[in-house]
Amino acid sequence: MGERIYSVRGAVQLSEDTAELMSIGVCELVEGILTKNSVPEANIIHVLFTQTLDLTNENPARALRKGGGFSHTPLFCSSEPEYPDSLPRTVRVLVSYYHRESHVPRPLYLHGAELLRLDLGTTKSR
Repeated sequence: MGERIYSVRGAVQLSEDTAELMSIGVCELVEGILTKNSVPEANIIHVLFTQTLDLTNENPARALRKGGGFSHTPLFCSSEPEYPDSLPRTVRVLVSYYHRESHVPRPLYLHGAELLRLDLGTTKSR
């Protein structure tokens, strides 16, 4: 059985804009996605982050690197466009990785970010 490229989304809402909460939230989110999808770090192609404009105290990529690992993984950050009904203090992520052909990507939305994808019926899980 061969491998192919997959991508999976996720998001976390922070209760406050602090560097510490950014680090905790981003690490929980990325590690949760990797665990939920049985993806070793070596299989990651890249990790893309967006963050809402009200998060100004830390960059999610830097927070993830400070949390350990990911020193050879390409990480990228961008600002999330602002809309009237945007969920505040939210970091979104797109992780692209290699996995077996029969794999089904499983997204993860945490700490209020579940509201972004109610259609998925996702709940906070680890």
